[in-house]
Amino acid sequence: MKILLFNPRAAKYKYRIPNSILAVASVLEGRYEYIIVDGNRETDPWPVIEKYLRTEQIDVFGCTVMPGPQLKQAIPLTRRIRETFPEVVTVWGGYFPANHPKVCLQSGYVDYIINGPGEAAFPQLLRTLENSGDIGQVPNLVFLRDNEPVKTVKPPLPDQDELPDLPYDSLNRFYDIGGYLGKTFLGNRTAAYHSSVGCPFTCSFCAVVPVYEARWKGQSPDKIYRHIKYLKDEHGADAIEFHDNNFFVSEKRAVDFARLIEKENMRWWGEARIDTMHGYRDSSLKKLRDAGCVMIFFGAETGSDEVLKKMDKGGTQSAGQIKEFTARLKRVDIIPEYSFVLGLPGDSPQAVMEQIEADIGFIKELKLINPATEIILYLYSPVAVEGSELYSRTRAAGFRYPRTLEEWIAPQWEQFDLRRNPLTPWLTPAMVRLIQDFETVLNARYPTVSDTKLSNWQRRVVRELSGWRYRLNRFSHPWELRLLQSRWLRYRRPEMEGF
Repeated sequence: MKILLFNPRAAKYKYRIPNSILAVASVLEGRYEYIIVDGNRETDPWPVIEKYLRTEQIDVFGCTVMPGPQLKQAIPLTRRIRETFPEVVTVWGGYFPANHPKVCLQSGYVDYIINGPGEAAFPQLLRTLENSGDIGQVPNLVFLRDNEPVKTVKPPLPDQDELPDLPYDSLNRFYDIGGYLGKTFLGNRTAAYHSSVGCPFTCSFCAVVPVYEARWKGQSPDKIYRHIKYLKDEHGADAIEFHDNNFFVSEKRAVDFARLIEKENMRWWGEARIDTMHGYRDSSLKKLRDAGCVMIFFGAETGSDEVLKKMDKGGTQSAGQIKEFTARLKRVDIIPEYSFVLGLPGDSPQAVMEQIEADIGFIKELKLINPATEIILYLYSPVAVEGSELYSRTRAAGFRYPRTLEEWIAPQWEQFDLRRNPLTPWLTPAMVRLIQDFETVLNARYPTVSDTKLSNWQRRVVRELSGWRYRLNRFSHPWELRLLQSRWLRYRRPEMEGF
């Protein structure tokens, strides 16, 4: 049996090593032949895929699928494979099919969905198909029975240290690994790495929750360090982006890794929760910074304790805590990168607008505490976390997901998945304009540090031009700033493009 593993293009991660595909490949090594095709490295992946399908007798097409840009390749390519090579079994993994199994399986061209980690499920699925066994015995799987999705058992998450190492040498047979090490504000050759799976929290707007159900497992500091050291010594990596959903779950793990990586003189970035890291000792935060951790991404979400509760953030996060933590990170010189989710459903249009205005005020408070704070704004995109108050509100307000995969790749739904385009019935045009206008002014007043192409004098000019608007809260119709950002200095969007 021969497998073709495909990583669809995601504009944000042009230079990101396809860790999800490599994780599956690692458990195929020595058992099955496989081929890797990366949509990020191909101008048009179809001719490459078609050639393999015609010449290599491919039995299974495996595809990782995240919401947003990856759907633009994953959907038409998988459909085309079914039309042209109907004997090939198609298997999807990733957050999108795990959260929307019915629309995927009923499309007629997705046969199976890996519902969570694939290291055990995928090879067991292959063995079951080879031996005509019982599909229902394969863990972490979703398939159709009587035209309805059936989910198999979810076993405990595997010990991450017991899993095989990622087969970087095998990836290098298909794509030069050096081509994945891009220039960012962190370094000239930045590597992407994933050191854990899942997250121990249950935020009601997060796509990770239905897949991992508040479970988390991480690699040991020794294993993380060994892999990063390999990327540095063998391929010249000088910086790291940790794309874990929550890298800093354990203070001991984070600090132990910091002690190991400090001597390598590498700058790095990761994702965390504010309430978790606010519990870290000052000495731990300082150790992280001394070891090269220069920025951490956090979901601040809102300045309202009531809304945080509706979001099921769990833990102890509050508006007061966010302010305190922002000041703490300033003292240790770690840049906090905060995302805010604006436009959640409320009791009335007036209540929604008032909360948007309150969050804008809160963001400005954080900028006073620490001007280096990076702010990323998202429009609320519902996630099907059954039983949550927030999802119940969205359903009651009339929100519905697309009913076909073809509808998912309409332009408005792609932007929705990127949390840029509102398809939520409670958001009025005036609310959307306010959010977008404030974002334009904010990004001009405080250009992101991650944009390495902006010169110091360009930053000074755009900051001066936006200063009066920011100071007086005159956000409406900032046409002069949009003109500058689109034509003169093309402002980079970290939330869309990464670093």
